[in-house]
Amino acid sequence: MTLSFDDIQAAAERLAGHVERTPCRPSRTLSRITGAEVWVKFENLQFTASYKERGALNRLLNLTDEERRRGVIAASAGNHAQGLAYHGERLGVPVTIVMPRGTPHVKVQQTREFGATVVIDGEGYDAAYERALELRDERGLVFVHPFDDPAVMAGQGTVALEMLDAAPDLEILPVPIGGGGLISGVATAAKAIKPDIKVIGVEPAMYPSFTARMRGLNAPCGGQTIAEGIAVKAVGALTYAVARPLIEEVLLLEEPFFERAVALYCNVEKTVAEGAGAASLAALLAYPERFRGKVCGLIVTGGNIDPRLLASVLTRELVRAQRLVSLRIVGDDRPGLLANVSETIGSLGGNILEVAHNRLALDVPAKGAEFDVMVETRDAQHTQEIMDALREKGYPPRAV
Repeated sequence: MTLSFDDIQAAAERLAGHVERTPCRPSRTLSRITGAEVWVKFENLQFTASYKERGALNRLLNLTDEERRRGVIAASAGNHAQGLAYHGERLGVPVTIVMPRGTPHVKVQQTREFGATVVIDGEGYDAAYERALELRDERGLVFVHPFDDPAVMAGQGTVALEMLDAAPDLEILPVPIGGGGLISGVATAAKAIKPDIKVIGVEPAMYPSFTARMRGLNAPCGGQTIAEGIAVKAVGALTYAVARPLIEEVLLLEEPFFERAVALYCNVEKTVAEGAGAASLAALLAYPERFRGKVCGLIVTGGNIDPRLLASVLTRELVRAQRLVSLRIVGDDRPGLLANVSETIGSLGGNILEVAHNRLALDVPAKGAEFDVMVETRDAQHTQEIMDALREKGYPPRAV
């Protein structure tokens, strides 16, 4: 089995009118920040907030009438499950999804609301996958793989058709790699349209499955990454065979770059991206020299991020930018100390969010007091101005 440009064009014809032709727009601000000419493809604007709809629907549309009556099954804890469930309900195809134990309740509920039968089984994806295969055999269902399937890969490749139609001058595409379905489809389409375009893979450093296979290594995969959508321990055999000859290199990214990219999409583009969905932008932040001066296409692959995680990421970005800082001050425990500190901070435009006293720390004099003041500032320079002013007043602070 392989994948051709004709397969992707045929998929585009099938999908027309059934999935969103999401916008692909230039971003002046992200271009200024990264040094590249950035175009953003907003696949988070699909109905289920992910490009995964494309491959799932194309696979469903390739079923025979007899297979449609039998129904399909998949193992997934995320976007593939929702895309398959949503379009299965639209087409009248029964869908069963096996999700591992511990899958967030919101994802289970959303998949059920799209009309799928959800089976909770297995301690992780691999166990859920094996259970799905067992149920396929027991019930005579059709298994729909989340990435290692030609029809799924062809559906994902339609993203590149739309990008190059909107921005024909694109020179380089950094594409997230999990199982490899997206990059195999995108690379096949992009290279057919524009042979000199560069396609670069992007993986979390914790899950270097494609990189390890390229180098013939048995690299460990595991850990808590916010890019859980591409946290895959083994790339697909078919996707690897298709993508490997078409991509220039694979970049490994550490967690802070995913976090910063999520925050930038929110603050700059006013759009929500999950960790994996922000991977392309994260690559530009981590390896700016690879992309500087080039016309670069970024795919926001999905926007299904837990609201609490998004809040945490945005707050952590304020801390990194020193717009949110906790200052520790040790002084004499006498009336007016806190008032003087507050007046100094307030007079310079700092906003005090929280104050915590600690009189029991043994490194603080018995007649002294230690307290932490959380302050909101404009930027790192503003933070330094406040710290310098406190020092001049006799209250030398320490950032904690």
